[in-house]
Amino acid sequence: MIKAITFDLDDTLWDIWPVVVRAERLLHDWLAERYPRIADRFTPLELRDLAVDVIAARPEIAHDRTRLRKEALRLAARWSGYAEFDVEGAFAVFFAARNAVELFEDVRPTLERLARRYPLASLSNGNADVRLIGLDDVFAFSLNAIDVGSAKPEPLMFEAARRRLGMRPAEIVHVGDDPDHDVRGGREAGFRTVWVNRIHREWPGGARADAEIGNLAELEEVLAEWESRSA
Repeated sequence: MIKAITFDLDDTLWDIWPVVVRAERLLHDWLAERYPRIADRFTPLELRDLAVDVIAARPEIAHDRTRLRKEALRLAARWSGYAEFDVEGAFAVFFAARNAVELFEDVRPTLERLARRYPLASLSNGNADVRLIGLDDVFAFSLNAIDVGSAKPEPLMFEAARRRLGMRPAEIVHVGDDPDHDVRGGREAGFRTVWVNRIHREWPGGARADAEIGNLAELEEVLAEWESRSA
């Protein structure tokens, strides 16, 4: 029997890349007003790509999206000739916009119904804040790669969730859009897995999820079927 459900966030509960692009554009506008040499030297995409240089120099923080973004901004400031730079102010602009997401229509009603029957948790490699997004009322807790020091598909986040829930892995189902991070990671941690395939992608290969759904509302049908088999 499934006793708890964990969810990925970005691209599972909302479309993340339009949000990130807008956040990066707003950050670039902020930089243009306060640190124009940075905005003149780097496009929004080039600022994002500086994270590659940061990871090369500091691979131990590769899992921490917040720290990577801040270090990339510090690097851009230094290369643009700024000895002093308000990295916290810059990141605050980005972070507020990064959390201004638009939930897929099926998300809120489905989570509310499921939360009446199961403890729900979110497990994310990103740095979304469910309090800012307005989903903290449906999740019993939320973990991300920054919290646990490791990103999916590594097992640490799944194991931390299992301990918080106080359940066996087989009693938990993980739901997410990424075949590697969510499906392989969840399966190797012993969870059941559900692949959210909203855009009808082909399965990339390897062991498949226990179920595949096109939207979150279909998850309730999957759970009901599993429950009927175990009755």
